[in-house]
Amino acid sequence: MTKLPSEKLRVADLSTTRPTRFKLIPNDAELRAIADELGLLDLRKLRFEGEIRAEGRRDWRFKADLGATVVQACVVSLAPVSTRIDEKVNRLFIAELPEDSVEDEEIEMPEDDSIEALDKVIDPATVMIEALSLALPLYPRAKGAELDETRFTEPGKTAMTDEETKPFAGLAALRDKLDKKD
Repeated sequence: MTKLPSEKLRVADLSTTRPTRFKLIPNDAELRAIADELGLLDLRKLRFEGEIRAEGRRDWRFKADLGATVVQACVVSLAPVSTRIDEKVNRLFIAELPEDSVEDEEIEMPEDDSIEALDKVIDPATVMIEALSLALPLYPRAKGAELDETRFTEPGKTAMTDEETKPFAGLAALRDKLDKKD
């Protein structure tokens, strides 16, 4: 994982009465390193700003705004696709997560996927890179990029088309045959 020269925040040093604010704006070299790690063609802008505040006696709420402009390869044409990402990031760092007492026993995962185990430090840079990774479009597509129909079959046989794989394509063909007989 790319490590930015951001300040890791020691939990013991965080104020329990007021929020601890942070702002990360990576420089060009850091942007390039993050882009390489995430498999991006380019990462033009990245900003991560928020706060950490006490929640209860030992837990910490992490809220931030993530803004980025990423460039990915189109899944169809490999042309560059630029996407603007604006996300709210919300994590709850909990001091005591239930432990798995028996290794082979199944445990139920909480519905809230923003819950994380609290460590001795909270690293906003790590959360930023994780949040950016989760916010990336899975299948970026350039404008006008479409998949052409491709047909494969054995020599001497007629290839099945995409239209024929649809559920009622066989019924339509049968109807057409019956219409021709009349």
